[in-house]
Amino acid sequence: MGNVLATSSPVPPPTVPGPGSGLVSVPPGFTMPPVSGLVPPPQDKATEEKSDQLPNPGTFEECHRKCKELFPIQMEGVKLTVNKGLSNHFQVNHTVALSTVGDSNYHFGVTYVGTKQVSPTEAFPVLVGDMDNSGSLNAQIIHQVTSKVRSKVALQTQQSKFVNWQVDGEYRGADFTAAVTLGNPDILVGSGILVAHYLQSITPCLALGGELVYHRRPGEEGTVMSLAGKYTAPNWIGTLTVGQAGAHATYYHKASDQLQVGVEFEASTRMQDTSVTFGYQLDLPKANLVFRGSVDSNWIVGAALEKKLLPLPLTLAMGAFLNHRKNKFQCGFGLTIG
Repeated sequence: MGNVLATSSPVPPPTVPGPGSGLVSVPPGFTMPPVSGLVPPPQDKATEEKSDQLPNPGTFEECHRKCKELFPIQMEGVKLTVNKGLSNHFQVNHTVALSTVGDSNYHFGVTYVGTKQVSPTEAFPVLVGDMDNSGSLNAQIIHQVTSKVRSKVALQTQQSKFVNWQVDGEYRGADFTAAVTLGNPDILVGSGILVAHYLQSITPCLALGGELVYHRRPGEEGTVMSLAGKYTAPNWIGTLTVGQAGAHATYYHKASDQLQVGVEFEASTRMQDTSVTFGYQLDLPKANLVFRGSVDSNWIVGAALEKKLLPLPLTLAMGAFLNHRKNKFQCGFGLTIG
């Protein structure tokens, strides 16, 4: 409830070039004879102050993402995905999933990326849509309104009925990020969900923030607040979120270029339950192989392997999960073309 879909990774602040050789910076095309004892011009002080600014901490919902990305995703049955790029801005994909537990389905997806280039890896607007064989639709529209303001509209339908829709607005300052989400608003009934996020850099390594969730519907109204802190070191990240709903802590550590490990702790006051999960990711670039594994306090062991079959445009994925307490085993196989 009130989750904000994460769209993209945070954009780092632009780096400021250092002064040129000598005490005085010289514009391109100009020369200056060597003179000793000169003081840098006033604009150099402004440049130095700008370089000392705190970094942008990213978004509130990205606090735990680095650790969660290490955990394998459950797979069941057989899944085939075909990606086809029609142009530099337009791509379609077809997905067929065969399952022995749930219903088999087919999905058709479309992705459009606009021409507004914000960074080497980002361009806007972005339109993403996915429809299955029953007619249910998931769609998102993401646009960079200005250099600091980003907006998103997401909607979900189940066959011919609207199920969920939300509007997001995000502002990224030099050292903070603020976001507001409005979900399923209904003026006639008087219901809806409002979520506000704020994350502020206190030091180059420490960021603090909070989340406020307000929900209302006929006969019910409530507010849930939580506070968060994130500490970023050169090779590890520690994050803690504490609120009325419980506590959530993650620790991510990059042991080497090939090995990354993470630990996640979750405690829910509503469910009266706690869990601890350990996960790792092993990258073997020379073999085009990525392996992820996890084990939690409920004795659920999971593993996933992803292998790129170069030079063919094929990606093979295999996964398996074993619940020792319930004696249940689940495995899956996937192939992506394109």
